[in-house]
Amino acid sequence: MSGVAVFLIAVGCADILRRLAPRPRLAVFAGPLIAIATAALCGLWHLGDLVPVGIGAVGAALWELACTRAERRGGRSQVLPLVLFAGILAVLIVLSGLGSTVGGPVAAWVRWASLPGLGTVEPARVVMVIAVVLLQLVTGNQLVRLLLGSVGSVKPAGQPQASDRLKGGRLLGPMERLLILGLSLAGQLTAATAVVAAKSIIRFPEINAQRARENGASGIGGQERSDPGITTGGQERSDPGITIDDVTEYFLVGSFASWIVALGGLALAQ
Repeated sequence: MSGVAVFLIAVGCADILRRLAPRPRLAVFAGPLIAIATAALCGLWHLGDLVPVGIGAVGAALWELACTRAERRGGRSQVLPLVLFAGILAVLIVLSGLGSTVGGPVAAWVRWASLPGLGTVEPARVVMVIAVVLLQLVTGNQLVRLLLGSVGSVKPAGQPQASDRLKGGRLLGPMERLLILGLSLAGQLTAATAVVAAKSIIRFPEINAQRARENGASGIGGQERSDPGITTGGQERSDPGITIDDVTEYFLVGSFASWIVALGGLALAQ
């Protein structure tokens, strides 16, 4: 599974760079370079490693290109990066027997470091845990947003978005996934379940507020107001472009997609 770890580390780092760099296309070149550097640090320089490392390097570049194009075009084009990501992972898992075990500087550091819990952990698992942690950050947000866009839960740029009614999703999403991953790896499945339940409880007032806005947009006798976007008492009564169905769909699809990313990372790190 070393090829999978190399791919996820390359994609995770390149996605962070794409969000921070002034020119997003820098991530297209950074992905393969990070994959090669990771493979070198992990001692994956044997003949059998060339295929999985090569697929991981090329796959990272293709992923960045596909994401950049999908963000620009929107709509159903956002399905392609999802299919590409799943396809690359599937191929690397099938070919995982070709790769050698993790060695090199990374294995030497794991044996040398006196960090709690590392004494009995294989270097390969340490690398995979790092990979799935990176997966939960910007890459996880990217996967969730691509899925939301592909099913129409994210509207074209310039239009009101359901995410406008659910604040902090891009920050809460990675935090939630990291908590689920960390607690599950520590064997605290009950606590991980509590995190999932807490999110639903916290988000309920925001979803309920959207319903109140829609009810406020109706006049006496159930007739719809002709000016649903005006304000009353300094507070907006309604957003004419967003309905309670939009917010609910966004929340449910986004939440389940986010949990799948966390559980997928957990399965790889076990």
